[in-house]
Amino acid sequence: MSAAAVASSGTPRGERLYWALLVLPCVFLGLFYVVPVINVLVMSVTVPRLGLSNYADLVANPAVRRVLWTTVRIGVLTTAITLLLGYIVAYALVHTSARQRQTLLAIVVASFWISVLIRAFAWVAILQSAGLVNSALMGLGLIDSPLQLVRNEVGVMIGMVHYMLPYAILPLYANMSGIDRSLVPAARALGATPAQAFRWVFLPMSLPGLIGAGIIVLIFSLGFYITPAILGGGKTIMVAEYISVQISETLRWGLAAMLATTLLASVLLLVFWLSRFMDVEAALRK
Repeated sequence: MSAAAVASSGTPRGERLYWALLVLPCVFLGLFYVVPVINVLVMSVTVPRLGLSNYADLVANPAVRRVLWTTVRIGVLTTAITLLLGYIVAYALVHTSARQRQTLLAIVVASFWISVLIRAFAWVAILQSAGLVNSALMGLGLIDSPLQLVRNEVGVMIGMVHYMLPYAILPLYANMSGIDRSLVPAARALGATPAQAFRWVFLPMSLPGLIGAGIIVLIFSLGFYITPAILGGGKTIMVAEYISVQISETLRWGLAAMLATTLLASVLLLVFWLSRFMDVEAALRK
């Protein structure tokens, strides 16, 4: 029986059950989300001592500045590349036959079932000096020595783009599926070239899906941990891995809490800023 049906019964017991169904999710979120977040916020200004000394490291500590800049740079580049590739795939999905669409969508969805850890180690095997990519390029005579594709930003971005693609493809496909397919042919009939019809008609209408997918990918990219840790090899450190090091090795819990708070605040500010120019909830829903 639904909560509305229970409430409509008008009995005291039904009303109590109705309010319990409303309150329990709030209590759950409070205990398992709000309280831990508040604890992190408190730690960021109380450990090792009361004050804003941890936040001063955002400016004064070169290592922190370098990690934050690396995180932002890789996150933005990963988002841009993922959106470009995801847009192409989603566009192809919309304009292919129904049978091919089902097969391609099954492949995209199946990628969610593969562990991020397995993907990261697979990319290490593929991109290493004696891996498939370098062996193929050297066999074709395109390079004389192996390319350095792992333990650097290149390997990290390759692994992150591969993992993030489904998160871009599915929102873009959902948005593009709702676009009236007769609009582009109508623009062509009025004299627009294929490029003009795409730029003036299809692209603007797919913009909400593009922005929504971009928000999702960027948020995930800023907090990515496993792929940068494995493919970066300790040479490309992003903020999530740096937080882990501060907690488990250097025991600087206050610094780790400050970085976690800064990351959370940055994501919230990004969403708030975008909400001033567009309906973020509608974009994510599409």
